[in-house]
Amino acid sequence: MKRLLPVAILVSLGVLSGCATHRSVDELPPMPAAEPSVDDMDLANGMDEPAPVETAPVAATDNEDLWIRLRAGYGLDLSVENDRIRVQRDWYARHPKYFQRVTTRSERYLHYIVEQAEQRDMPLELALLPIVESAFDPFAYSHGRAAGPWQFIPSTGDYFGLHRTWWEDQRRDVMKSTNAALDYLQKLANRFDGDWLLALASYNAGGGTVSRAIRKNEEAGKPTDFWNLKLPRETTAYVPKLIAIAQIVKDPEAYNVPLQPIRNEPYFAQVNTGGQIDLAQAAKLADISIEELYLLNPSYNRWATSPDGPHNLLVPVDRAEAFSTALAELPADQRMQWARYEIRPGDNLGAIARRYRTTPEVLRSINHLKNNTIIAGRTLLIPGPAAGKDTYTLSAESRLADNQNRQRDGRQKLSHTVRSGDTLWEISRQYKVGVKELARWNNMAPGDSLKIGQTLAVWTKGSSATATAATSRSDSNMVRQVRYSVRNGDSLYAIADRFNVSVNDIRSWNSKVASKRYIQPGQRLTLYVDIHQSY
Repeated sequence: MKRLLPVAILVSLGVLSGCATHRSVDELPPMPAAEPSVDDMDLANGMDEPAPVETAPVAATDNEDLWIRLRAGYGLDLSVENDRIRVQRDWYARHPKYFQRVTTRSERYLHYIVEQAEQRDMPLELALLPIVESAFDPFAYSHGRAAGPWQFIPSTGDYFGLHRTWWEDQRRDVMKSTNAALDYLQKLANRFDGDWLLALASYNAGGGTVSRAIRKNEEAGKPTDFWNLKLPRETTAYVPKLIAIAQIVKDPEAYNVPLQPIRNEPYFAQVNTGGQIDLAQAAKLADISIEELYLLNPSYNRWATSPDGPHNLLVPVDRAEAFSTALAELPADQRMQWARYEIRPGDNLGAIARRYRTTPEVLRSINHLKNNTIIAGRTLLIPGPAAGKDTYTLSAESRLADNQNRQRDGRQKLSHTVRSGDTLWEISRQYKVGVKELARWNNMAPGDSLKIGQTLAVWTKGSSATATAATSRSDSNMVRQVRYSVRNGDSLYAIADRFNVSVNDIRSWNSKVASKRYIQPGQRLTLYVDIHQSY
C-alpha cells in the first residue's frame, strides 16, 4: 500500500488540476496578431538579426527542399478566389522583399513546425500561420498583449501551460509555443466539426465570437461558413492572409515572389544543460553568436536560463554534439556568475534587488527566504551576467533599450518617469502622442500596467519648449510626505522595504522610534517618499 499511495495521490491531483483548466475553447478570449510593418522588417523592433547558420546550398528536389514537403501536405481549399484573398495576395506580391525576409527568418523554425503538424495529421498550411501572426519574429508583441511567434495572450498561454516568470516567457519558447498552438488549433477544429477556416478564425477572434456569429446566421437562415459570417475586421482579413500566403508558396513564380529553398532537415537540436547557465557562456561553448542562441531560445528574458528548468537549450544541429561535450567539461563555478552581498544595517531586499537589477522574488528564491525579512551581517547570493550587459543583445532589457532609443524621423525623444496614478492614456495626452504609439515605443501593449519609477520613452513632434514644459510637469513634486499608520505584523524593515527607504531614514524622521527597537500597531510614522523610486 505504501508504494501505491503516492501514485493515487498524483492521479487525484491530476484529475483535480485537469478540472481547473478544462474550460471550453469557446471561453478563451481573442488573440490579436502583431502588426509587422513592411517599412520595419527587422527583428525585435528594429534590431539587426543574423542570417541562419549557413549550410551547403539546397537543391530544389523532393527530398531536400522543405517547401516541396510542405506543399505536399496542403489540406485547405486553395482554389477559392475572392476579393478578400486577392487583396492580401496582391499586397505580398507587391512586397517581395518582405516576403523573402520573413520566409528566410522561418528557416530556424519551419522544419520543426512542419514535423509537428504532420504528426497530428493537420493541413500543412497551418505551418505558415506564424507569418500572419508575427512575421516569424519570436519577439513580436501585439497591442492585445500577445507574445511570441504564435502570439499567445497571457491567459491562453496559462491555459496551455506556457509559464511566465522574471527569467522567461514560454509564449516565446519555440517548441512549447508551437505545440501549444497546434494543440489549440486542433481543439478548435474539433469544436467546429473539422472546419479549419472556422478554427483559424477562432484562434484570432476567440471561439465564443465565432460561435455567436454562427448562431446569428442560423437564426437568420444564412450560411454558416467562414466567408458568410460577420466577424471582427481583423479576423475577416486574418484567414484570407493565410490562404494568400499558401497560394504564393504553392506557386511563387506565378506571383513573381522569390522563395529560397530550405533544407528539409532539422535546424536545431535540444541539449540538456544540466542546470542554469549564463547565455554568453553557452554561446561560447556552442561556437555560435549570442544572437543566434537568443533566436533559438527567445523565451529567456535575461542573461541566463531559468534556475527552475527544464534545463534545455536549442542550438544548431551541427553544434549540438560539441556543445554537449563542452558543457560536460565546464567547471561548475563557471556556469554562472554570483555576487556575495553582506547585508548592512538598514538594508531592505527591494533596494538590494534594484541595485543589482533583479527582483525581490528572485533573491528570495535563490536564498531560500520565506519573506522579505533580512538580517544584517548575513550574506545574500545574487546572480549576475558573466559578460557586460551590452553582450546580451536580445535580452528583454537590451531589446527595450534599443527600441526606446531608435531614432524616429521628425520626432524628439523625451523620458517620462511613471508617477503614482499615471496611465498610458494620461501620459499620451500629456505629450500629445497616440496611446498605441507610446506603448509600441516601450515594448508594451496599451493594456499593460505601469510601475511607479518606470522610465518611458516618448517620441514627440512638439517643439523643444513644449517638450521641456511637459517634462517639467512630470518631474515636479516627486518627493512626498506620507503619514503611515503601523499595522499588525509591521516592522521597520518591512516598512522601509515597502517604501524603498532605509530603516535609518525612518528613525531620523521619527524621533519617537529612534531609540526604540520595536514599533506598535496604530503608531503614526512620517515618511518622505520619492515616488520615482517607490514600488
